[in-house]
Amino acid sequence: MKYKVLNYKDTRSGFGEGLFELGQENEKVVALCADLIGSLKMNAFAETFPDRFFQVGIAEANMIGMAAGLTIGGKIPFTGTFANFSTSRVYDQIRQAVAYSGKNVKICASHAGITLGEDGATHQVLEDIAMMKALPGMTVINPCDFNQTKQATKAIADYEGPVYLRFGRPKVATFIPYDMPFEIGKAIVLKEGADVTLIATGHLVWEALNAADMLEEKGINAEVVNIHTIKPLDDVAVLKSVNKTGCVVTAEEHNVLGGLGESISGLLARTMPVPVEMVAVNDAFGQSGKPDELMELYGLKDKNIVEAAQKVIARK
Repeated sequence: MKYKVLNYKDTRSGFGEGLFELGQENEKVVALCADLIGSLKMNAFAETFPDRFFQVGIAEANMIGMAAGLTIGGKIPFTGTFANFSTSRVYDQIRQAVAYSGKNVKICASHAGITLGEDGATHQVLEDIAMMKALPGMTVINPCDFNQTKQATKAIADYEGPVYLRFGRPKVATFIPYDMPFEIGKAIVLKEGADVTLIATGHLVWEALNAADMLEEKGINAEVVNIHTIKPLDDVAVLKSVNKTGCVVTAEEHNVLGGLGESISGLLARTMPVPVEMVAVNDAFGQSGKPDELMELYGLKDKNIVEAAQKVIARK
């Protein structure tokens, strides 16, 4: 494998470091948090720039409204809370005050998916990507490791318009070089191949790379594509890869309904119909457990991607 583990870090810390550096570089950047400063790793920003930090308490809807208002004065607000509370709890406020109005708010959501772990289904969220990508004008970004999350955090400050940035709590493999450019809306081909395209996002990108190695041992040459921006989707990169391989496996820590897999399937159905298999949570809520145990239980591991690849190749 070209990419090796550099270390193991949580992606929320990538957000925290990126936000802190933005605070040093751009005085227009402000941050708001709903009583979860430590969990979102916003401590450094809050302590260093107290006049640009707003602790709103457990009042997420109010936080979104405040953020929308701050944009009118030219500020670039970054809101921070758990992904479930960043979307489900405040969807009406996001729709009306941010998306419909085209406000330059950066909705930054930690503890996404089932890898939140022991907090269970009420705090986990597996439908947030579906909700956010359905909003007109909303950009949806789901980076794969610490370095890419930090790069994405800094990149969205320069992007004009509403953004949903999704990341997580557990320590995961860091493998993206710290200096790899991050371009919103541009997929990254991490490994070239000819037999099957593995399209992954978030924590599942590393699993896809491992799966590609496992497939190589079986004589299958897999291409791995990192879709860090789910909306807008990089149609060109996807179609270029699929034109070469003729089949696709998508992989995501999200409900199979409404996520990356459906975006890819929709694109292919309109332009290049080929067999598709999806590795995702099969229309279920999460539950309490260790993150890795839950990934195993819900079929989100490298071995599940391998099985899906073998299945989809047989359908070509």
